[in-house]
Amino acid sequence: MIPALQPGDTIAILATARKISYPEIEVAIHTFESWGLKVVLGQTIGASYNYFAGDDALRLQDLQQMLDDENIRAIICGRGGYGTTRIIDQVDFAKFQQHPKWLVGFSDVTALHSHIHNFGIQSVHAIMPLLFPKDGTAASIETLRKVLFGEELTYTVAPHELNRTGLGQGQLIGGNLSMLGTLTGTRSDCSTAGKILFLEDLDEYLYHIDRIMVHLDRSGKLEHLSGLIIGDMSDMKDTILPFGKTAHEIILEHTGKYNYPVCYGFPVGHEPLNLALVCGREAKLEVSEQGAVLRYT
Repeated sequence: MIPALQPGDTIAILATARKISYPEIEVAIHTFESWGLKVVLGQTIGASYNYFAGDDALRLQDLQQMLDDENIRAIICGRGGYGTTRIIDQVDFAKFQQHPKWLVGFSDVTALHSHIHNFGIQSVHAIMPLLFPKDGTAASIETLRKVLFGEELTYTVAPHELNRTGLGQGQLIGGNLSMLGTLTGTRSDCSTAGKILFLEDLDEYLYHIDRIMVHLDRSGKLEHLSGLIIGDMSDMKDTILPFGKTAHEIILEHTGKYNYPVCYGFPVGHEPLNLALVCGREAKLEVSEQGAVLRYT
């Protein structure tokens, strides 16, 4: 397990995908410093190459340097977007595997979570610096602080009409549904068997959600889960000819034939309340008529 952060530790903020400026992360920097942490910025902060935070070479160099620097105790991705998969196969994780550190982010950063899960290293799916100034994010930020500093967390979620009751236990994995679909069959793909999978997504057409769920099911990713957590499916879009089902109904269709517990409406994803989850940590999911409880074991 990665050691908890202590006041005085140094963390890094960088961007592996879409570009981001210093003013956009200033609130996050002050927040981290209020926790007693020292913050260094990668060369990708403020860099620009069309859509990206610098070209592939710069983003790769920045990530590699922070992974290899033993003085850096955590790497925080400033924002998501797209671009992590363009560089991930060129990253040398050898020193990182010898001296693991927290990797933090969500959305496009799902690629990093999945990739390093294959090394047996945990990571944190959580709010990113770009979103710190947004209204309603204080609870999300606090759960990130608790995870990084080793404090215990148990999450309780209200009942949902589509929930399937039961008890599941296993390593917690997952992230952005679209990203997980694109990782299938790559070096960043990981096994889901016996694990609790969590999913979230943003700004996708409903038929895209169906296509990805079909793909995951055909790939064997859904059959042998210990549990399933459905987070926010935000700003879903439809075509002129309606698809005819909501994102939740689509997921239910493709997982309804299995028997593991399913929790809908878990606050994780592209909304202000985005609870920090430790990918790769053993967890227990209990879904009952009273709601759902997720705790680490």
